[in-house]
Amino acid sequence: MRSFDALIIGGGAAGLWCAITAGRRGRRVAVLDHAARLGRKILISGGGRCNFTNLHAGPANYLSANPHFCTSALARYRPEDFLREVESHGIAYHEKKLGQLFCDGSAKQIVDLLVGECAAAGVEIQTSCRVDGVVRQDAFVVSTSAGDFSAARLVIATGGLSVPPTGASDLGYRIARQFGAAVVETAPALVPLTLPAAAGLAELSGLSADSVVTAGGQSFRENILITHRGLSGPAILQASSYWRPGEALEIDLLPEQDDAGLFTRARAAGAGTLSSVLAERLPKRLAQWWLAGHGGDRPLQALSAHALTAAAEELRRWRVVPAGSEGYRTAEVTRGGVDTRGLSSKDLEARAQPGLHFIGEVVDVTGWLGGFNFQWAWASGHAAGQAL
Repeated sequence: MRSFDALIIGGGAAGLWCAITAGRRGRRVAVLDHAARLGRKILISGGGRCNFTNLHAGPANYLSANPHFCTSALARYRPEDFLREVESHGIAYHEKKLGQLFCDGSAKQIVDLLVGECAAAGVEIQTSCRVDGVVRQDAFVVSTSAGDFSAARLVIATGGLSVPPTGASDLGYRIARQFGAAVVETAPALVPLTLPAAAGLAELSGLSADSVVTAGGQSFRENILITHRGLSGPAILQASSYWRPGEALEIDLLPEQDDAGLFTRARAAGAGTLSSVLAERLPKRLAQWWLAGHGGDRPLQALSAHALTAAAEELRRWRVVPAGSEGYRTAEVTRGGVDTRGLSSKDLEARAQPGLHFIGEVVDVTGWLGGFNFQWAWASGHAAGQAL
């Protein structure tokens, strides 16, 4: 049996950053990962360029049953802290929009940074290492396909259930329950939503529109994308984390409007038809589809002020009830996870089992789209790594 000061199960962003943080403090650390290659989710993130953080990351950008839990870790390791690491490795980057930082090159640069810093910190990495079981004796003993490992501290950084081809599994949740930590029900998040065939939108597949999408009391303004199965695009992915089965999404197709007076003002300004007004605000095919379902194109002068106001109101509050989601296969992250009420917000140690920590996606902290989940990985990994 090989002994270390700390063992980390999971070689993703959170696990590797935790290992680096602890290794820099002189701790003997081993990372155990089932895959033959580290950081598979990192490599496919951001279209292969890795949206490695968001400059505006803060507690308000995270969803959790315990919404204040992430505050401490995020305050102690901020986006600029990881950005210094990126710059120290000479990795060129750019801000795409809304504080989202991407590599100019490829996501492999971030993986190389992490692996290189692990080596510099003396961290041992064991790949192709299947975990068969964990027990607590005088120390934690992890039985694997590569032999047994022991340590006084054990960190679970196994991620969630999203993107199964990367090897996602429920291992972290099983270990949590084994040691008395509760798990909040999980679900796909940052995921496209499906619509019933009766919605009649398949003919608009590939069309996108600037919109405000609201679900669960949270609103997001970005593009929506109509697909052959339902709805996607940044605004839908964001809203999906707050959506619950059976609930309606509310979509505002006129996000520049602050009231429902679009058509009445257009009539007063001399505009001729509904389509002439919509042509300036919606993609042509979407405008035609909407008009076909609302009595067709008509002269504004032929409609009452009430009818014009009601038409604009429908465009601003288009209600859609999704049939479901595309599931973990296309979800970027997993909502839910290890219940934060059973963890210390300072170092993410389990209250029911001293020495056991949970970090990253396996925890019930889900970030918005746009680099927020990576920042949680760095911040939670740093918090636990400081305590090992």
